[in-house]
Amino acid sequence: MTLQLSVAQLNFTVGDMTGNARKIIDAARTAYQQGVRLLVTPELSICGYAAEDLFLRPSFIKACQDAVSLVQQELADLKDMFVVVGHPSGDDKRTRSVAVQQRFNMASVFSEGKLVASYAKRELPNYQVFDERRYFIPGHEACVFHAHGIAIGLLICEDAWFDQPALDARESGAQMLVVMNASPFHRGKSSEREQAMQARSKATGLPLVYAHLVGGQDEVVFEGRSFALQASGELAGRAPSFAEDLFTVTCSAETGHLHLRATVHDIEDAFSEVWHALVLGVRDYIGKNRFPSVLLGLSGGIDSALVMAIAVDALGADRVRAVMMPSPYTAGISLTDARDMAQRMQVRYDELSIVPMFNEFLKTLAPDFQGKPIDTTEENIQARIRGTLLMAMSNKHGSIVLTTGNKSEMATGYCTLYGDMAGGFAVIKDVSKTLVYQLAQWRNKHDPYNTCISPIPERIITRAPSAELREDQTDQDSLPPYDVLDAIVERYMEQDQSQQEIEDAGFARSAVDQVIRLIRINEYKRRQSPIGVRITHRGFGKDWRYPITSLFRA
Repeated sequence: MTLQLSVAQLNFTVGDMTGNARKIIDAARTAYQQGVRLLVTPELSICGYAAEDLFLRPSFIKACQDAVSLVQQELADLKDMFVVVGHPSGDDKRTRSVAVQQRFNMASVFSEGKLVASYAKRELPNYQVFDERRYFIPGHEACVFHAHGIAIGLLICEDAWFDQPALDARESGAQMLVVMNASPFHRGKSSEREQAMQARSKATGLPLVYAHLVGGQDEVVFEGRSFALQASGELAGRAPSFAEDLFTVTCSAETGHLHLRATVHDIEDAFSEVWHALVLGVRDYIGKNRFPSVLLGLSGGIDSALVMAIAVDALGADRVRAVMMPSPYTAGISLTDARDMAQRMQVRYDELSIVPMFNEFLKTLAPDFQGKPIDTTEENIQARIRGTLLMAMSNKHGSIVLTTGNKSEMATGYCTLYGDMAGGFAVIKDVSKTLVYQLAQWRNKHDPYNTCISPIPERIITRAPSAELREDQTDQDSLPPYDVLDAIVERYMEQDQSQQEIEDAGFARSAVDQVIRLIRINEYKRRQSPIGVRITHRGFGKDWRYPITSLFRA
């Protein structure tokens, strides 16, 4: 007894139900020609993940149902073929005064045009970026269906992180577990998943196939990397990362037990996977929202250099435009390095001096500013002039502006509203400054998309970082050293450690006080910043929901 199973590790688009259905249909027909008789799609594959409050619209659910019917009908001619599709189902049941939620996160199994089985997700995550209890109610029943003599227990994502759903499937006769997933990427998540699923296989004594999504959706990225495990928890196969794939697993009955065989793709190193996540996040945000191109301010500094390298890898040089906007305080080496990098990456490069505009602003404001010392006001004027120029070019040409602020700056407010924060997508919003340097060094040694070898001039990496908004300015004039700053941000913001816990770990009270205070008082800025790619388990976005107005002090 042998079954060929394929995971349709595909890049779906939220709301494109017909397009997503067509991708599933095409994948099923391709797999069928290769001898596959069971195709499994990821969680909510019909509508894409996550559709957020679109789930609350009856017309959206109806469109999903129509797309599910399309898959069911179009694949009816495939004899002995089973297809598992993820989709929302149900709607609010309304009375005069209240809406009673009746929606489920569902999976349906079709064969030869008939519904063979259906399953409602039981464990609904409501943490980090997940809000599933807002949209769905939990199912309660196990689902086991038979495909070519093998009893398959179906689970959806979070179900597999708990004991009972898998145990119930085994008690209902399952010989193998199939888990449909849409689990967002963050650093280290892939190994966590495999370890958790290994524990699930061992606990149930059943082999397991993990079907995962790939692609970018707003701030989250899904890396694919579907996998298969033996009943012992041993890895039987792994799909590639950050790429679509028909990941095929051969399931054979050997000495009374199921044995799985598949290709094993390696996992990239830590910096490689972050780079691919950033590239995929940019590519899909730009592509799925149909922007023709991007533009960014290229300053000659490390952050904008990294963003440009990511953008070129994601989109190609012909869709990236760099604009250098020197001020009275821009160093000559910044101009030289910006020109050098633009030449290396072969992007369109323009220089627009902001000196005349800056002088006019100061002249206009002079009566109001009379008697007051020069401070960050004059620095912010320069940043806002640049933001205005970039947004004007964006309006005129239809290109989206990529902002270049990193997580360290977002945490501490070392950024200017309507200045360097002005734009449509914040590429490195969840990348700390120390990781910015590490990624720049990694990218100069690797060329994963065959776009440019060593794209970032070495001096950009080695010189002290500066906003160049006043004479002899460096970032460390206002902030603790970045290794200290980033460690405190990680402990306080990502790990929820208290101030005392951070101090007990060896950090100076003055530094901890300063960083926590900056995080607290700059919430209003972050609330107005563009979204960006999430690469940690807690980014400044859906993961972080703190009030702007609050007198609480820990």
